[in-house]
Amino acid sequence: MMKLFQPFHLVTLSPWPLLMSFSILNFLVSLINWMNFYMFQEIFIFLMLILICMVQWWRDVVRESLLQGFHTKMVIKGLKMGMFLFIISEVFFFISIFWCYFHMFLSPSIEIGSLWPPKDIILFNPYMVPLLNTVILLSSGVTVTWCHYSLLNSDYSSSKISLFLTFMLGMIFSFFQYLEYKNCLFTFSDSVYGSIFFMSTGFHGFHVLVGSLFLLVNFFRLIMKNFSSIHHIGFEMSAWYWHFVDVVWLFLYLLVYFWCY
Repeated sequence: MMKLFQPFHLVTLSPWPLLMSFSILNFLVSLINWMNFYMFQEIFIFLMLILICMVQWWRDVVRESLLQGFHTKMVIKGLKMGMFLFIISEVFFFISIFWCYFHMFLSPSIEIGSLWPPKDIILFNPYMVPLLNTVILLSSGVTVTWCHYSLLNSDYSSSKISLFLTFMLGMIFSFFQYLEYKNCLFTFSDSVYGSIFFMSTGFHGFHVLVGSLFLLVNFFRLIMKNFSSIHHIGFEMSAWYWHFVDVVWLFLYLLVYFWCY
């Protein structure tokens, strides 16, 4: 019987989706135990299980692409569409936070004195660390684009340097944000402003850490010669994610830091 070629790839049976689901469930339960009973030992156990499942799962995906050659043009198109939809979902996540911010900013309630920001909230100077972090993050967007063009031109030495610079700029941004939080003169419970500030900048900081990890994995894959000038979808996804992080920070800087100062 003649076999008909079809461009799609049906993955083999894998234990990682089920194990990952249970690990995340147990991790969330351990977070609740930590918040209520200060039991934090379980958090590290289930966090390690999540990381192990992630590494094993992504290892299988890399094998399917690099060694088995299952990632045809149609498969890559589907992967790109999945990443695009994921970024869209992240966009709407931040839209919900900005919606909350505008709701309180444009019509502050009487409980906070009909003022925005509320009285006695000492704001950050937007021309100090926030502006420095903006320059750092925008610079990282330039270096990741440099890396992409280097890959397209098979200039692997430049791509390694630029990708490492992007990762380091992400780490520097996270370090300065840590210092900003450490020296902050208000807390999460200081009115609705404190809650919105730490929710918005905190989740963005988490996305920066995830994006930095994404870039670091691609840096090691670049060293191991997993990418070529025509097949580097893993790096492309990390670059999309990083540009998304850059754009969100621009809105955060303009609205949360600059506009209220």
